[in-house]
Amino acid sequence: MAKVLIVYASDYGGAKKMAEVLAGGVDSVPGCQAILKTAEEAAAEDVTSADALVLGSAVHMASMHWKMKKFIDTVCGGLWMGDKINGKVGAVFACGSGYGNAGGGCELTMLAMLGNLAELGLILVTLPKNSPGYVKGGLHWGPYGRAHNEDLSPIEGGLPDERAAAARQHGVNVARVAAALAGKKLLG
Repeated sequence: MAKVLIVYASDYGGAKKMAEVLAGGVDSVPGCQAILKTAEEAAAEDVTSADALVLGSAVHMASMHWKMKKFIDTVCGGLWMGDKINGKVGAVFACGSGYGNAGGGCELTMLAMLGNLAELGLILVTLPKNSPGYVKGGLHWGPYGRAHNEDLSPIEGGLPDERAAAARQHGVNVARVAAALAGKKLLG
């Protein structure tokens, strides 16, 4: 069974809902299991026992949520020092708000998290432009959502269906790669 750990930090529920939708995509792939953890509760053992690590964050001032950064620094930093997760699968998603179609800072947030995953030696899964929902909820780095409208009023339900499709497909893509690589030691 390929395990996909989805670690997220959310303020208004948008990133949490994206994590849940992405988990549904993972669980739809035979032989794959999604494990959801907040950035505060995820531990090194969760990461080392998983075949894939997906990071999802609310956007704060065009960057990742401080709780996600703390998880990366305190949990993943030690794993990096010991080369504990080289060759696992990695992916990202973000949920923004404010101005711009993706919500201000989604792309920068995903790039920052992808940089951290690359530093950890993970095999990165991005989001192809032909993915369902890409036009309304995708960037080539991964899916994005919006917690608020451009006038900063909350979006009812936290994630419109048109953006959820890209998150679900991303879960499917990550699960397929994790399943294909599960049990294979790729790097030394």
